Amino acid sequence: MQLLHLDSSLLGNRSVSRIISSEIVTRLMTLHPETSLNYRDLADDPALHLSAAHFGAKRGAAAMERVLLDDLLKGNAYMDELFQADTLVIGAPMYNLSIPSPLKAWIDRVAVAGRTYCYTANGPEGLLKNKRVFIASARGAVYSAGNAAAALEHHENYLIGLLGFLGIQDVTVIRAEGIAFSAEAKAEAIAQARKNIAAITQ
Repeated sequence: MQLLHLDSSLLGNRSVSRIISSEIVTRLMTLHPETSLNYRDLADDPALHLSAAHFGAKRGAAAMERVLLDDLLKGNAYMDELFQADTLVIGAPMYNLSIPSPLKAWIDRVAVAGRTYCYTANGPEGLLKNKRVFIASARGAVYSAGNAAAALEHHENYLIGLLGFLGIQDVTVIRAEGIAFSAEAKAEAIAQARKNIAAITQ
């Protein structure tokens, strides 16, 4: 199995999403000892956000600046790693009701018409088939369905929708939420996430 592990939290070893994503990876590698792991820390080495220069380079304009050229090569590497992966583990904390900007920058490099999705007479079609994704979700408050703040949830829903758009339907969310309420709430949320990780069987 080829496993791609992405982290996007800015909090380093204080990050709950990093704890969860790491433990998901450990669980998967225990279940599949032959796994080949590729790791990207998107927060530590983020891609640039898309600009007019990026689009120009894609249309054949020369990438005159070394920073832009290096960034285009990074985007190509993101795409190659995604195609090679059978399984992805994505560490995704909620920032301002959505995902961290380094993760959005990664998405903008891999959600590319003609490569990971295409337009057909029946509408868009995802081209990434037979992959599975585990989302390691961490949120300060409680946004899951049935709670008062659920309407503000543009985090997991966005990721699940985006992955589905690319053709990935096998998505599992391992969540710790309410972690900003108190130390006790944080510990309880992490403990529940660990129970859900232990329940992964394949």
